[in-house]
Amino acid sequence: MLTSLTRTRALALCALPVAALLAAVGLAPLPYAIASPGTTADVLGSVDGRQVITISGAPVRDTEGELLMTTIVATGPSVDNDFADVADAWFRTDQAVLPRDSVYPPGKSDAEVEEHNLGEMKESQDAATLAALGYLKLDPKDVKVTLHLADIGGPSAGFLFSLGIVDKLDGDLTGGRTVAGTGTIEPDGTVGAVGGVSLKTQAAARDGASVFLVPAAECSDAQAELPEGMRLIPVSTLTDAVASLRALEQGQEAKVPSC
Repeated sequence: MLTSLTRTRALALCALPVAALLAAVGLAPLPYAIASPGTTADVLGSVDGRQVITISGAPVRDTEGELLMTTIVATGPSVDNDFADVADAWFRTDQAVLPRDSVYPPGKSDAEVEEHNLGEMKESQDAATLAALGYLKLDPKDVKVTLHLADIGGPSAGFLFSLGIVDKLDGDLTGGRTVAGTGTIEPDGTVGAVGGVSLKTQAAARDGASVFLVPAAECSDAQAELPEGMRLIPVSTLTDAVASLRALEQGQEAKVPSC
């Protein structure tokens, strides 16, 4: 009986179920994905020997500088992250813990997720072309834009694709700098939030960017782990972004917003 046990032994016996429960929790998979800074790609350049942006039907200019689209890499929907994995990532500045359903469509296999992401990329490319040509007042029937960027899915490159098209058709936007950014794009030029921006600024800094264009709604997230020397410029539309980059190039600091 409990009355015949010493206090120390009683506490030890009571602790056993708790320890077992904690051990089970530590080994059980949790519904989270772990993300880290991914690759970048210069939309003004080429990947695997092929130009990212190819335009016909209108004069194309030589470009300077770089426009880097940024990505994050996350553990896949079939990867089970346990408590130790999540706890380790939680306290690191170069990783983020995200609800799995916020990264991937729920109930989808790895192959289905990849197909979904590639579909979103294609939609974002179409929207990027319409937004850029609309901004430049060019007829999509006369100007053909082909966008090529293999092995990267999702909609978050749309905004940078639009900037790249404008840069190639309407003059230098970078001023020779390496400019990075992220954001979705609508055909009317509206820039939308994407998530993971604090990781994307790290990827941008790693690959030489000094300026980062961030959807205005995500300014505070981008500031969370902002690399030293990185300048944040909030954008809401393609028009905003072009105006800010041109003002920056011309040294008109008062016209360049900041987070």
